[in-house]
Amino acid sequence: MPNWNFNNTYTKLPKLFYSKQNPTPVDAPKMIIFNEALAESLNIPKQPQTFAGNAIPDGAEPISQAYAGHQFGHFTMLGDGRAVLLGEQITPSGERFDIQLKGSGKTPYSRGGDGRAALAPMLREYIISEAMHALGIPTTRSLAVVATGEVVRREKNLPGAILTRVASSHIRVGTFEYAANFGTVDDVRALADYTMARHFPKVSDYLGLLKEVVHRQASLIAKWQLAGFIHGVMNTDNMAISGETIDYGPCAFMDTYHPDTVFSSIDTHGRYAYSNQPKMAQWNLARFAETLLPLLHENKKQAVQLAQDEVSKFQSLYKNNWLTGMKVKLGDKNPEEFLQQMQQSGADYTNSFRDINPNNPAIIPRNHKVEEALSAAEAGDLSVMHKLLNALQNPYVNVEEYAKPPAQSCEYKTFCGT
Repeated sequence: MPNWNFNNTYTKLPKLFYSKQNPTPVDAPKMIIFNEALAESLNIPKQPQTFAGNAIPDGAEPISQAYAGHQFGHFTMLGDGRAVLLGEQITPSGERFDIQLKGSGKTPYSRGGDGRAALAPMLREYIISEAMHALGIPTTRSLAVVATGEVVRREKNLPGAILTRVASSHIRVGTFEYAANFGTVDDVRALADYTMARHFPKVSDYLGLLKEVVHRQASLIAKWQLAGFIHGVMNTDNMAISGETIDYGPCAFMDTYHPDTVFSSIDTHGRYAYSNQPKMAQWNLARFAETLLPLLHENKKQAVQLAQDEVSKFQSLYKNNWLTGMKVKLGDKNPEEFLQQMQQSGADYTNSFRDINPNNPAIIPRNHKVEEALSAAEAGDLSVMHKLLNALQNPYVNVEEYAKPPAQSCEYKTFCGT
């Protein structure tokens, strides 16, 4: 029988990094969707009361995690203000995964917020993250969404929900920034040692840690660009050290190709536009490198040089990954010329590649189809979402209903899932 098998190591870090925090129970939990295949691989039981935060499983050590970060270029204090990490599940194969409840109530990092989440944004993260997984893009996963039976008050009253998220870890660039700004060098060292042990066991020094993170981000961002995915808010707290896509707020996939495409309603200057994502990844990596400077060399000037040398490699690593991926997508065609032709003609990004090479995906989570599924779910009809998810699980199988772009192109905006 599936069972919890927690082995919690994050709580061995200095107390600076977390606060003990139980989720806040809800009135009338109801399972909306449960990822049976993922649960089986994790050996996790289907327990709606646990995923609602009403029951704490044996072996769990619930905490909320502290971190900081640069939001649109400005440093600020942050943290998992509406998330509780239940613990680290060890799978039958010996892998370790964080099990986190998102929208499970106030924490010490809520900053005045209610710590809750609405149903549609939680289902949105479920849909997009599982689509990313099916496309072979490293990502956090979604295990379950539970309706709380409570109202979340935003611009209008919305049905509340909690998402159970699965991740290799929730260590972020912002976690290191938090240690560097509010802790000591010993705290940074403790976090770096922990990160290497958890994610990079073959790495023996801090320069090697930086190198690994740069390599993983270069690979990840190339996969985003190749798929036409736009994260929306690439703040440093939204960059996972593991190299997984994390925090699906105002994210979306492009329909009509244009390098300046922005979906986030708050990104009024295009900081995180599609074409800027590689630049912003390198900017974030520079912030990560800054936190490691005291560990790289006792001479600050030499430490800075070492960090700059590694971060500067990102562009060539990213470009090589991108060109390799474009070779698969396009064959011998020139990718820059092809993209320019697409932009001039207003062509659909996904279908343009599919038309010339069947190795390209036919199905992405089209924005109009995602919105259709979310609207139906809010009205109590889950069949539209389940049908969409079934199609997204096999993105290389052409199902016309989900492969077609919208009949009319419109300016699509998404919002942070608050």
